[in-house]
Amino acid sequence: MAAPLRHFRRVPAMWRWRLPGLLRAGGGPGGVAVPRAGLKKWRLPPDYSGITIPEKPKLKFIDKVPAVPKVRREPRRLRDIRGPSQVATDFTQGQYGILALGGGYLHWGHFEMIRLTIGRSIDPKSMFAVWRVPAPYKSVTKKSLGHRMGGGKGPVDRYVTAVKSGRLVVEVGGRCEFGEVRPFLHRVAQKLPFPAVAVSRESLQEMRREEEQRRLDNQNPWTFERVVTSNMLGMRKYLSPYDLKLKGRYWGKFFLKHRV
Repeated sequence: MAAPLRHFRRVPAMWRWRLPGLLRAGGGPGGVAVPRAGLKKWRLPPDYSGITIPEKPKLKFIDKVPAVPKVRREPRRLRDIRGPSQVATDFTQGQYGILALGGGYLHWGHFEMIRLTIGRSIDPKSMFAVWRVPAPYKSVTKKSLGHRMGGGKGPVDRYVTAVKSGRLVVEVGGRCEFGEVRPFLHRVAQKLPFPAVAVSRESLQEMRREEEQRRLDNQNPWTFERVVTSNMLGMRKYLSPYDLKLKGRYWGKFFLKHRV
């Protein structure tokens, strides 16, 4: 029979560290541990019942030159990357993707970087990826080094794809979680020629909800839209028509997320 705990309390302090931890902590009667039952709350696994893996799960190869008989040399047209995107702003097949936070041009090297990085990182048996941007279609001209001015527009140097702010570049889906795909999606986003971030369906909705909530909670009555619309101090003659159309939230290809 185990000795009562009161006998062990008379032991000098210098010897108490040698006693079992249960007795030092003051266990149950006779130094016996009292079993405790706890309720475990495990997180339910995600439901992948509605996900279908396509026949070719990896990103397809993108042609470097568009398959057209004769390519027209186009002007720069910077309005191709100005303002918010009106297409490919929501998910269609995947649950995760890369969201552009600014405008820019993707050339063939960027497409290859995205294809190879994602192709080496995903598991084709349980994951897939799809493009959300078209192949390079816009021609960019460039004159050779040391060429004299004049002589007309230079020859075509490469082809690019225009991307606006708020557009999804690529989607990744399958039987996987965001923590599995976020590392390589973040690596791809850091190498793009415009600001981009890896998002999921939930984080994209939360981002837009916070943006709308910030607009509703704004207590400053003198917003950019009200000041410019009222033409205070005659500032309309100093601003571009795009500033009035985009409400000052976009400056060229840049998205000014701090403005409300």
